[in-house]
Amino acid sequence: MQELIEGVYKFRQEDFGHYRELFQRLSKKGQHPHTLFITCADSRVPAMLMTHSEPGDLFVVKNVGNIIPPSDLTHATNSTAAAIEFATGVLGVGDIVVCGHTQCGAMHALLDGEPKDSEMPHLGQWLRLAQPVRDTLAEHYLHLTDHEDRATAAAGENVRLGLKNLRTYPTVAKRLADGSLQLHGWMFKIATAEVFAYEPESGQFTPINHD
Repeated sequence: MQELIEGVYKFRQEDFGHYRELFQRLSKKGQHPHTLFITCADSRVPAMLMTHSEPGDLFVVKNVGNIIPPSDLTHATNSTAAAIEFATGVLGVGDIVVCGHTQCGAMHALLDGEPKDSEMPHLGQWLRLAQPVRDTLAEHYLHLTDHEDRATAAAGENVRLGLKNLRTYPTVAKRLADGSLQLHGWMFKIATAEVFAYEPESGQFTPINHD
């Protein structure tokens, strides 16, 4: 906690001057982010840093495993679904990025077996939403024997599942139909900070380059 307190002090004393006008403008005009960025709660995946974004640019949602529930999951409080509806129906973002990553603990847990409900009931139920990912690996990825390779493949398939589930939301479907919204799937490689974008035509993730 002391590190956080010192960080707050340092930000106010050293960094805030560079952002003073920006924060004053944001406080008066409200937020108008251009992108809903859904990624993992993993502390090694820095949404703003990796995209070189400033405050006000991204509406960031972080959850365990960057899992996107289908829109019909209404039997329990679902903050991710609420954020999707708010970003697309109220804020009017023009893009949604679903960003998975390598070395994802949630994908390892999904492949290894969900935690017992008696110990971590919320986590177990949450990971069950990604059951289709495990089914896909069992059907199409038997050639992968290394556990880390399988987890990376699972992370990629989870991004694809997230893009599919996004289309079940009425606010998303409406915006996609009128051309005012675009969906993007990304993978972040922690060791090298490379970002790969999903190409629907080829079904592959390719490196994001300047051009």
